[in-house]
Amino acid sequence: MKEWVIETSALSKRYKGRYAVSNLNLKIGKGEIYGFLGPNGAGKTTTIRMLLGLIKPSSGAIQLFGQPLHKHKLSILRKVGSLVEYPSYYGHLSATDNLEAIRRIIDAPKERIGEVLRIVGLSKEAKRPVKGFSLGMKQRLGIAGALLGNPELLILDEPTNGLDPAGILEIRELIKSMPREFGITVLISSHLLSEVELMANKVGIIRQGELVFQDTLESLQQQARGSISLRVSEAERAMVLLDGIGVDSSLAGELLQLDSTDDAVVSKAVKELVMAGHAVYRAEERRKSLEELFLRIVGEGQG
Repeated sequence: MKEWVIETSALSKRYKGRYAVSNLNLKIGKGEIYGFLGPNGAGKTTTIRMLLGLIKPSSGAIQLFGQPLHKHKLSILRKVGSLVEYPSYYGHLSATDNLEAIRRIIDAPKERIGEVLRIVGLSKEAKRPVKGFSLGMKQRLGIAGALLGNPELLILDEPTNGLDPAGILEIRELIKSMPREFGITVLISSHLLSEVELMANKVGIIRQGELVFQDTLESLQQQARGSISLRVSEAERAMVLLDGIGVDSSLAGELLQLDSTDDAVVSKAVKELVMAGHAVYRAEERRKSLEELFLRIVGEGQG
């Protein structure tokens, strides 16, 4: 049986009659990197704040590690590390001193500071004032702070926002290492599918406060599969012929579109058409990108 680290049931948050989050049913399994996707204003940060106990849901339930959050809040949140929006820090202090301030609050072991600096690749910068850090380094320091309590769950809200390509790569590789090297489950929110698809193995898409997709990244990629377009003579008669041999197709203007991109199916279709006297002028593959599919999903229902 799947072990759920995060499970919500009909989770909703209403502000002045408007739902920021509505009837949300998240399921995030142990060891997963879950990409929580949606455009800005879709309800991602509101959801994360509810998961962290920072705001109270209007209705619905939250279970973390199989326990209701409202009943066991303190013991549950000791196992959770988070970075919501930009990390706060004292610019005049070193990385070590900034982490020491956090360590005292959460009562983590002192040696943990060196461990988390090593994990995020900042050991050599430990004594430098943070005001001299790049944005990517500051973000890694924020993640180090989130890891201080040795969490089992890491929640990151837009961790690559505003970073340059090098900083994005650093954070991406760091996040990918979490389940593999430390057994940490990761929830990462973003408005960029192109970024999340390089890290996550499960994806949830939220639109106007509602979860409109939740499945594996592989399942999303299947939905983005393409089609083969054939330019043939007598397209309508060609479609009837293909239907008779079990090859699904449809007309798109003057083009004949095959539902499958499988090489064997395409080869069979072309061979049968030629043998039946049809001229096949051109065969083209049209493959939808994941980005196109994502934009279509989040765009539906918007006026």
